[in-house]
Amino acid sequence: MTRTDNAMKAVVVHGAGDVRIDERPRPVPAPGEVLLAMEWGGICGSDIAYWKKGASGTAALTHPLVLGHEVAGRIAAVGAGVRGLAEGEPVTVHPAQLVGRLPERLAGRTNLHPHVRYFGSAAHTPHTDGGFSEFRTVPAAQVRLLPGGVGTESGALAEPLAVALHAVGRVPSLSGRTVLVNGAGPIGALVVAAAKHHGAREVVAADLSAASLDVARRMGADATFDVSRGEELPRDADVVFEASGAPAALGPVLRATARGGTLVQVGNLPGTAEPAALGDLVTREITWIGSYRFVDEIDDALRALRDGLDVSPVISHRFPLDQAAQALAVAADPASTSSKVMLRLGGGTPAAERLGGTSGRRPTAHP
Repeated sequence: MTRTDNAMKAVVVHGAGDVRIDERPRPVPAPGEVLLAMEWGGICGSDIAYWKKGASGTAALTHPLVLGHEVAGRIAAVGAGVRGLAEGEPVTVHPAQLVGRLPERLAGRTNLHPHVRYFGSAAHTPHTDGGFSEFRTVPAAQVRLLPGGVGTESGALAEPLAVALHAVGRVPSLSGRTVLVNGAGPIGALVVAAAKHHGAREVVAADLSAASLDVARRMGADATFDVSRGEELPRDADVVFEASGAPAALGPVLRATARGGTLVQVGNLPGTAEPAALGDLVTREITWIGSYRFVDEIDDALRALRDGLDVSPVISHRFPLDQAAQALAVAADPASTSSKVMLRLGGGTPAAERLGGTSGRRPTAHP
């Protein structure tokens, strides 16, 4: 097939284990929209779930879906009625669009709106395509300009950084307090950075992976504990962020929380019954709260990036768009020592960034 000027490539999941690089028509911005030329995308756990299982949580595929909600690029065209945005400007995207009115009891908590269209989500039919494509039209209200000095690769990570900042914001203040982050995957590592950014006196990270702990140290962790080597979690942390989502971790993290302390559940727990030792929740009078996505903390994330918060240590691999299947496989493989796997969606790929190559070799880790 000969590609035409009005066509583009997109990373599309068709079912469990079936991801393809499809050719789709290049979209045209409607009034109130902008057309983005996408440059970078970060692979998230939900992208992996749709690829491996055909579902993420309770959202199951009923037709093909373009993946990706951690994205950034540049404005390629502006639709009628859009003000304050111009062609060529670098931007990222707030991936949530509310459907209907927010219940009054949830005022100010749009992340808990019962009906949300989220980039790269099968929660609604038709599904909401994500941004792992060369171009994507976006309502202007969801576009966020990148501050000066913040590139589109870092800008693509504003979304997961916003998740971390929302979690940190669930605690009134971290200033001068001791923090434990259990689970040092990409979100956990970003929680480490967010906690330091918010003035925590000491931040300790724990994980089963030495590679993940190395990332946590580079993101600002003062100390790390390798649970795979039998190292027990430190005790009496003022605030604990549980970012692994493993039910077996709940007992140990509750014991690690100081009496009267706070445990913030960031990692997604399974929707099925799982055994967990919860006695310390009562006897230590621990406040256990959940944290889900974010409200407008993507704006806080962009300010933090502008002010020098460096997210580059979480990036372990980069792949071109055409190697999306390989990128997903690396991101999903616990033996790959991957952290955040990035897709170069467009805008050219400098030779130094061609970590995936075309030989089928696994790309080297980002130093």
